[in-house]
Amino acid sequence: MAGDDGRRRAWGWVAHLRDGGTTPWAGWHAEAERGPYLPGAQQLELLRRLNLAGRPSAALVDRVLSASAPGRGTPDLELVGADSGSAFGPRPVDPAQLPEVELTRVASSLVADDLVTAGTPALREPAFVRPWRTRYRLVGDPWLADPARDALTARGRPPGGRGAVVLVLGTDLATMVADVWTARAFGAGVASWREWLDPLARARSVPPRVDLPRTATAWAGRVGAGRVRVVLDPAALPRLVGVRRSLPARPRPSADATDLARRVGAVLGILVLPQRRTELLRRSLLPRLLEGPGAPGAPLAVPPQHADWALDRAARMRDDLTGAGYAVHGDPDLLLPRREDLAAATAGPTESGVLELALRLLLGSGDRPADTSDRPTEREGHR
Repeated sequence: MAGDDGRRRAWGWVAHLRDGGTTPWAGWHAEAERGPYLPGAQQLELLRRLNLAGRPSAALVDRVLSASAPGRGTPDLELVGADSGSAFGPRPVDPAQLPEVELTRVASSLVADDLVTAGTPALREPAFVRPWRTRYRLVGDPWLADPARDALTARGRPPGGRGAVVLVLGTDLATMVADVWTARAFGAGVASWREWLDPLARARSVPPRVDLPRTATAWAGRVGAGRVRVVLDPAALPRLVGVRRSLPARPRPSADATDLARRVGAVLGILVLPQRRTELLRRSLLPRLLEGPGAPGAPLAVPPQHADWALDRAARMRDDLTGAGYAVHGDPDLLLPRREDLAAATAGPTESGVLELALRLLLGSGDRPADTSDRPTEREGHR
C-alpha cells in the first residue's frame, strides 16, 4: 500500500500539471498537500500531453481532470506508487506507459461535449421549390451523393418527383469503399477501419451502397432501365440535374480525422439523437478537422494487401455495367483503382495521429467551463 508520501507526491504532480508542467510521473518527486479527489492516470497523462502540445486554458484543465473515460476500455486508473493498495480492481499504472487509445477515449468525450455545446452553424433557408426543376434521385457513393443532394435542395431542387431520373454516382472502387466507411464514421457509426474492411475483402464483396451494378439493377426494376444513369464524371452531374453551376464536393478528411470522428460519434450517440449526431459530426466537426497545419493529412486508402480484391471487383463492376447497357457518363475504366496508388497506400488511421488531432481540437476550444453536474442527455429528454 502506498503511504502518505506517495499520495502527497501525486498531489504535487497534479499541481505541476495544472501549472503547465510536462515532467512525467516517474520523474516527479516533489510533494504537496492532499486534496479531496485524485484524478485518474488517464486524465493526468492527457493533461501532460496537452501541456506538451500547447497551453490549455484553466477551464480546459479543469474539464480534463474531472472527465471520465467512456466506452469499453479500462476505468479510471490509479498512479503506481500512489495507489490505495486495494487488492481489487485494475492494477495501478505509470501514466506514461498507458496505450494512447486510453487517452483518446477521454479526449473524445471532451470533444463530444464541445460539439454539443457549440451546436451547428445556422442553415440557409431553402430556396423556393422550383416547379419546373429536373426530377432526379442521387444514389451510389454517399460521400458524392449526399452533399450534391443537400446543395440542390438548398437551391430549391429537392430530389424525387414523377418521372425522376436515377443517377448512380461513383468513382474508383477503392475510393468508394473508403467513402462508405467515412460516411458511416461521420454518421450512424461503424467498426474500426480494418475490422470493417478485412471481412469485406476476405468475402470478395463490396458495400451494397457502392455496388453500382446492383444499385442500378434495383432501380431499373422500379423505374425502368431507361431512367437509370451511371455517373463517373463529376463534370457531367450539373447538366443531368438541370443546373448550370457546379455542385460542391465534400472534402475527404484524413484517415486519422475520420477515425477520430468515429470515436467522437460513439460518445455523441449517448448524448444526442441519431440525426443530431450526424449534423454535429458533418457540419461542426468536419470543418474543424480540415483546418490547421498539416490538414487534412494522409487520406484513408485500401491497403496494398487488398489490392487484388479491389482491382478484380472493380473490373467485374465495369464489365457488369457496360454489359447491362446502362447509360454511363464518364469512362467506365474510371472504376478501376490505379495499382500504383494501392501499392503506396498507408496503413490507415494511427493511434498517435488520432490522439494528436484530438489534442489540437481541445486546445482550440478549451474555454468552456467544466460541467460536473448530472445533466440529462438529449436522449433522456425525449423519453
